[in-house]
Amino acid sequence: MFVADLGCAWLAHPFARSSFLLRTDADVRRVRALRTAAVTIDCARGEDVLAPPEFEAPGVSTEARIQALAAQPALPAPVSLAEEVSNATAVRREAGEVVRSVMQDARLGKAVEVGRVAAVVEDVTTSILRNASALVSLTRIKSKDGYTFNHSVSVCALLVAFCRSRGMDVGTMYEAGIGGLLHDTGKALIPDAILNKPGRLTPEEFEIVRRHPRDGYDILRQTRGIGPVPLDIALHHHERPDGTGYPERQRGEQLSELSRMAALVDVYDAITSDRCYHKGMPAAEALRKMLEWSTSQFDQGLTHEFIRLVGIYPLGTLVLLESGRLGVVVEPHPVSLLTPKVRVFFSTRSGTYIQPLLVDLSRGVGLGGADRIISAESAQKWRVDPERFMAPA
Repeated sequence: MFVADLGCAWLAHPFARSSFLLRTDADVRRVRALRTAAVTIDCARGEDVLAPPEFEAPGVSTEARIQALAAQPALPAPVSLAEEVSNATAVRREAGEVVRSVMQDARLGKAVEVGRVAAVVEDVTTSILRNASALVSLTRIKSKDGYTFNHSVSVCALLVAFCRSRGMDVGTMYEAGIGGLLHDTGKALIPDAILNKPGRLTPEEFEIVRRHPRDGYDILRQTRGIGPVPLDIALHHHERPDGTGYPERQRGEQLSELSRMAALVDVYDAITSDRCYHKGMPAAEALRKMLEWSTSQFDQGLTHEFIRLVGIYPLGTLVLLESGRLGVVVEPHPVSLLTPKVRVFFSTRSGTYIQPLLVDLSRGVGLGGADRIISAESAQKWRVDPERFMAPA
């Protein structure tokens, strides 16, 4: 059979890809060992099962659930995106340097510099409180070479923003931010040859990777000033409510609220990032996939809240409008998830670039709006680069 979807996030399985042809009995055993609720196969590229049961098309039900989430308003920001973005850029840069330093120290057996970590997380928290979209929008900027550092910064920012959107107090936001920034500290002990391997991991290599939550926990536990929340996040961000995670196979209510939130954030940033062995998904596609996984892999209620935080069409998403124009989402609406500001730059009807124009989808005819999003699109499909049009024209 040709596996189209393993039913779990790619970080939770040892295969180089989430879709591939099953060729050996050993591969079949490795798929079974994942204990996922369901595996999707592509009958056009492999053999079908006998007497397949009827089921509802996942795309239809997922889209309906996405639209239902969009009806609930987002949390307004006290400062505009334009006002906060330069500060957020500086905060992100500093946070990246802090993570790089922490990982280097951990690899050398040195203690984590808690003071520097604390200072940068305070800056992250302050920026999120001013305008969460500014720092969150920067998480779309990915780099294969600096994945580990950028990923930790993104998880920190997204987790703090997640706490804010759920009405948690500033102290909790701060502790969650510490956990997000340091959650992958254990990866410092993974050999680079395994961490950056472009092909499939062997079972032995995968077991080494799976040790990083425990290794990170052990490193941080010996660090004075690290509280229980960051320790919990470091140890449990790969656990799953259905008990299929690691390292302790905890399930359901055994997992703290913040560790379940961290698991969502960690997977979202990971699957939207390019790696040497993985092409990142567009953000809108990733959110739909996570919604499908939430029946077993994530807390469904938290998944819904996270989607509302990030937006149905996150910043940087390429979208097709009813007018036939392609545009990139450049700013979320303060409260409406379906009507962001979009910079249009391409006509699908003529197949040509057009003069870039900012369209506020929340405004009516004669006010620069009067259009709506039909779908999120793939930049590869249209052979365009949306990032070129993110900056103001």
